[in-house]
Amino acid sequence: MTRLFTKPTSDHTAVQLLLRAAIGGTMIAHGVKHGRSIEGTAGWFGSIGFKQPKLQAQASAVVEVGAGTAIVAGAGTPLAAAAVVGTMAVAARSVHQPNGFFITSEGWEYVANLSVAAIALAAIGPGRFSVDRALGLDNKLTSGQATAVAAGVGLVAAGAQLAAFHRPQ
Repeated sequence: MTRLFTKPTSDHTAVQLLLRAAIGGTMIAHGVKHGRSIEGTAGWFGSIGFKQPKLQAQASAVVEVGAGTAIVAGAGTPLAAAAVVGTMAVAARSVHQPNGFFITSEGWEYVANLSVAAIALAAIGPGRFSVDRALGLDNKLTSGQATAVAAGVGLVAAGAQLAAFHRPQ
């Protein structure tokens, strides 16, 4: 008989690879888009109330590409997931929150789902074909600890960035 709340013994390699590709690929694409037009991205950051918009644009490109690459590689997965959560929380608060849920109205649906997927990935781990596994790091944190790192560090970092740089009009 299967017990509730016990660790499953099945192999989730395909699911882990799929999540890593989807989350990481999305973040890389966003970062490359921001990086290709730093001036345009900076103008947009300025228009939504960020101080030092050029710094925000540069940081956005670096963090999104870096976190995405780390997730695709399965490297530092809980921290890379935290970077996704932080980035999406900043986007949710500074752009999407006032628009309701649905992305068709510029709502927070998309950023919430990407954040939850990143937290779920941290919880289940990067899987067999990952840098974390190759280095023996994939079992250093429990599922709950990895979840807490991804969500907690991400939200604290987002709060710090918003407090330091976001001044909506």
